[in-house]
Amino acid sequence: MGMAAAESQQYHVLAVDDSIIDRKLIERLLKTSSYQVTTVDSGSKALEFLGLQENDETKPITPCVSPKIHQDMEVNLVITDYCMPGMTGYDLLKKIKESSSLRNIPVVIMSSENVPSRITRCLEEGADEFFLKPVRKSDLNRLEPHIKRTKLKDQKQETLQKVENIEQQQILQPESETIIEQQHQQSLQQGNNNKRKTIEQGLSPDRTRPRYNSGIATVV
Repeated sequence: MGMAAAESQQYHVLAVDDSIIDRKLIERLLKTSSYQVTTVDSGSKALEFLGLQENDETKPITPCVSPKIHQDMEVNLVITDYCMPGMTGYDLLKKIKESSSLRNIPVVIMSSENVPSRITRCLEEGADEFFLKPVRKSDLNRLEPHIKRTKLKDQKQETLQKVENIEQQQILQPESETIIEQQHQQSLQQGNNNKRKTIEQGLSPDRTRPRYNSGIATVV
């Protein structure tokens, strides 16, 4: 397995399509490119898998998941069909981009219809790519750069957050610790002053000045 394939093996793609044939096709293509794949057959099930359920759903959603992957697993990219009953791929895209917790996930739209206005609208709403069906293996080569860019962005945000937390802890350092440090510094300064005074007393002129007695100089 090459290095590129080994890297993509770490990436998890959520594929959404109401057509079982198209769903199996995109799943096979993704697996051939060494991606981990979960498939669902509707936008609402995709949202549930991502942890974002619709409030107006009146019945429980049962995801059509393949393979059986734990739903807490991180999703690195969503690829969805545009034309689906109920929630379209465009609607799903908007839901993801409106969510503060999901908006950074790259989204790719697929469609069997080449409609320029539709493509433009999806790209303006935040889609990273728009593929025309049937999707080819060469199309999937464009996925990894979007995933890598997002992961780098997430790492940068995590680093900035850690720095902010450290700075905040320093700002909120207990006042008692500051006082103890000041007292310690004062104690060191006082000790240095006492030591200097002792040395100065030991070198007092009265101890080193010669004293004359009967014409004989003696040093005390």
